[in-house]
Amino acid sequence: MSKHRNDIYGDASKDHEKEADAPPAIPAATVLLLREHEKRPEVLMLHKNSKIAFGGMWVFPGGRIDPEDYSGADDDNAAARNAAVRETHEEAGIRIPHHDFVYFAHWTPPPSTPKRFSTWFFATSTEDDHDIVIDDGEIKDHQWINPARALEQHAAGEVDLAPPTWISLYHLSRYSGVPEVLEGLGRQPPRHYQTRIVTGQDGTRIAMWEGDSGYDTWDASLEDQTHRLVMRPGGFEFLHSAVD
Repeated sequence: MSKHRNDIYGDASKDHEKEADAPPAIPAATVLLLREHEKRPEVLMLHKNSKIAFGGMWVFPGGRIDPEDYSGADDDNAAARNAAVRETHEEAGIRIPHHDFVYFAHWTPPPSTPKRFSTWFFATSTEDDHDIVIDDGEIKDHQWINPARALEQHAAGEVDLAPPTWISLYHLSRYSGVPEVLEGLGRQPPRHYQTRIVTGQDGTRIAMWEGDSGYDTWDASLEDQTHRLVMRPGGFEFLHSAVD
């Protein structure tokens, strides 16, 4: 069994001092491409080459927003949709329309992240018969997988997942079908995750987000209300009494 990586955000020991002056993160977009398979939802996941950013991890299709993505776009949100469509074609070989995208989250990592992307997260559905084509360069493998099963694989140490991927899979796993996923994700405004990394009393790294009692003061010992991911080497634990 492999250990679960918790070091993708780098050395966060001085993030509380650097956050206000950190340079802007690179705009990016990703899409959770969903299909119904044997009456269960599945999401497309791609395995990153171990030699690039987020190397060796399983991710959703996506990447940085390029200048060309702003062509015909009225704002950053529209450009992000264009980028998600383009990246899905480049990484998985399929074309998807963006008019049915559900924008449900936006993630910004802490200043300590070696390569920092500010990422729009979308979800959409597709048919069950797409042939996925990967380049065997940036992307080494792919799978359609039930979100709950993906979390089980992570818990067993079989796959590596970054916190935004883990949290997204958690939210997907709460629904029994694709229509329910899209309706549920679209029911509330997009959630913004400005990640802060702290160290617990036992040395465990903890990702915290707005709503957590310790978020404003960077103090993991404050636990009246939680919105955090405890990233132990033996597995992740999501504590979220402050949010649904």
